[in-house]
Amino acid sequence: MSIMSSLFDKNKRILKKYSALVKKINTLAGEMEALPAEQFPEKTEEFKERLKKGEALDSLMPEAFALVREAAKRTVGMWPFDVQVMGAIALHEGKIAEMKTGEGKTLVATMPMYLNALTEKGAHLATVNDYLAKRDANWMGPVYEYLGLTVGYIQSSMEPSKRKLAYQCDVTYGTANEFGFDYLRDNLVYDLENKVQRGHNYVIVDEADSILIDEARTPLIISGPSADSSSMYRQFAFIAKRFTIDEDFTVNEKERTVSLTDKGIEKAEKLLNLENLYDPNNYKYLFHLLNALKARMLFKKDVDYIVNDGEVIIVDEFTGRLLPGRRYSEGLHQAIEAKENVKIREESMTFATITFQNYFKMYEKIAGMTGTAATEEAEFISIYGAEVVVIPTNKPVVRKDGDDLIYRTLEEKYEAVVAEIEKRYKKGQPVLVGTTSIEKSELISSKLRKKGIPHEVLNAKRHEREAEIVAKAGEKGTVTIATNMAGRGTDIKLGEGVKELGGLFVLGTERHESRRIDNQLIGRSGRQGDPGESRFFLSLEDDLIRLFGGEKIGSVMNTLKMKPGEPIEHPLLSKIINSAQKKIEGIHFSIRKRLYELDSVVDKQRSAIYAHRNWLLSGENFDDHVKEIFEDVISRRLDELGEAPPQERLKEIFPFIPARLLDSVKATDIANLREGIMEALLKVYEEKKKEFAEEFVKVFKFLMLRMIDERWRKHLEAIEHLKDSVGLRAYGQKDPVLEFKKESYTLFQDMIDGLYDDVVTVLTRLVKIDSEKVEKKAKSEINNLNYIHSDFSTVSSKATEKKGTRKSAYKKRFKIKR
Repeated sequence: MSIMSSLFDKNKRILKKYSALVKKINTLAGEMEALPAEQFPEKTEEFKERLKKGEALDSLMPEAFALVREAAKRTVGMWPFDVQVMGAIALHEGKIAEMKTGEGKTLVATMPMYLNALTEKGAHLATVNDYLAKRDANWMGPVYEYLGLTVGYIQSSMEPSKRKLAYQCDVTYGTANEFGFDYLRDNLVYDLENKVQRGHNYVIVDEADSILIDEARTPLIISGPSADSSSMYRQFAFIAKRFTIDEDFTVNEKERTVSLTDKGIEKAEKLLNLENLYDPNNYKYLFHLLNALKARMLFKKDVDYIVNDGEVIIVDEFTGRLLPGRRYSEGLHQAIEAKENVKIREESMTFATITFQNYFKMYEKIAGMTGTAATEEAEFISIYGAEVVVIPTNKPVVRKDGDDLIYRTLEEKYEAVVAEIEKRYKKGQPVLVGTTSIEKSELISSKLRKKGIPHEVLNAKRHEREAEIVAKAGEKGTVTIATNMAGRGTDIKLGEGVKELGGLFVLGTERHESRRIDNQLIGRSGRQGDPGESRFFLSLEDDLIRLFGGEKIGSVMNTLKMKPGEPIEHPLLSKIINSAQKKIEGIHFSIRKRLYELDSVVDKQRSAIYAHRNWLLSGENFDDHVKEIFEDVISRRLDELGEAPPQERLKEIFPFIPARLLDSVKATDIANLREGIMEALLKVYEEKKKEFAEEFVKVFKFLMLRMIDERWRKHLEAIEHLKDSVGLRAYGQKDPVLEFKKESYTLFQDMIDGLYDDVVTVLTRLVKIDSEKVEKKAKSEINNLNYIHSDFSTVSSKATEKKGTRKSAYKKRFKIKR
């Protein structure tokens, strides 16, 4: 049995189970209809009481869903169809519900959100932008309020006090970015009161494939400025122009990498006046040169980015939208700025970071909804443990999807595209033209202008009119050219008389690397049982076909002696293209899986550090913890010694403890020495407590938090360097993930060692300070941090390997603070 047929059978079994539950919910409709308005909040309280008495959430589902259904009818005038209730059941069970465009996902979410909010731990809905978060919260808010629940929403510009109120609500809408950033910000605060989130209970991720898969490789980063010279980037942008492709360097388009040849290395050493480019001291020059070559060869203006008002702005490859504020990391963005000769913004250093994969895995239960998910089920199960359920449409899809037409050259393809648009335009049928970049959307636009065909262009350069353009895209005689941004969150309604003309015609001008993006575009047509058509026009010169299958198709064309301008069309060729897309999806999945494995190691470290911070903020058992730190510092240095060292050697072993303190310790053996140092440190500790009086805990706690944050920041920097260097271990027959786990563990132990040594250093040298002044400065630094959803690429030198064994950094240092 094939994988697809087994998936289909599994889906049928799940839908059969859901149908039985929907029947049960339908039988309760009359009972809920008879309830007066004042009894809806009473029912909510009744459900909460039943949960507290031990009843399972699942057993409440039929009544709760029936109640929400009736509340939706009374407040927003919408009655969820049976298939929408099926989608709601899938979301409650923590599955990914695939529901086609126009099937009412916003309404579907109200049922599981209500049910899971009854636990009084909060329920979150993560959307793709601020507009949708606010719109959906206001649109569906009356439903929740009628049921006696509170609703809030998060916006990127919102003050912390308002955010906190929104998170205190039973139901909270917001973007995935803001939820993640709030978590990171909460772990940089110096006071528990300043935290805004209250836990991670249940989340529904809207456009789940976009957020949980496409965006999975780009972590959320909180960073601050770092002093680095922009002249270096300009110098290397100039030098890179002197390098010749294939002679001095090679480019791998599939992997998006650049490598120097031997000749290129010699040229670099000569130009930079270096003896050895690969000397660790010269690594930054190699890093700058490779970045400059990448910027020159792999990142194209008006495809990967645009230049607007002297600023390089990234274009999202999946949606075609501009991403202002997002920057390529590890100096690549600065290399592009130097290439484009615009102002170079200084590099930043990371204070906190997390990927969507690890952020959303913190929730007790995660669910998702999207129009396209089935092709990625293996990834959803592997990373998130979430199955995909394909929910049937309320009305059958009657759209006609034609086989791909493949032309020999780009020019032939574009001529055919314009001819097809002209034919449909004369007929009056609306056309949505899908392109993969701003450059291509404007090329087709110029060709249509020459033909005198009126049209609208929807791309990142013209996003301000998006809603207006989309609203009219289904009208008679309308031609809309769009990048992938028209693929998500847009519902194109047909104008009068359009159904009779065959509905909306979707014309794809290129296949995307991901089948889901193509399916999103196709899905704009044929919504809610409307007629529609779709077809892709391709050429052998398209990137996807050129890189992954052009030779096969080219040989077929030569065999058939195709004339110029004549396309080839056959289901077999569509299969070859589909297979190429699957191949690329597989490559991307393996990259994301590797990133996930690497970030999961960091995630354990992050959890330990953040748990430790929280414990410090709560201020419990402070004396015991300080004593633990002293024991750790002493044991780490004395455990390997057989006898008590001479006084001068002792000062070398503990260079961070003042000499006068060590001089006071007199011991003849290791046990006495251990005891003597411990007594000396505890004595200083008690003296400082008396000196600072009631201020001591606040001052010392604050300084410890500062030390943790600074050490953690440096650790993240080292981890970024390590991520790249372990990739090279594969050449030595070593597993990069195992190498990363081993070395990052050593780095983490080093960080904790350094942190505990810092604590002893500060404690033994602590003098009276203006704590409020220092605290104010630290808090102002946090307020000035940047919040970036940045590209997860790293380049750096190989981390040094430590010899000898160490005790477990996680278990020993943090077991009591989790």
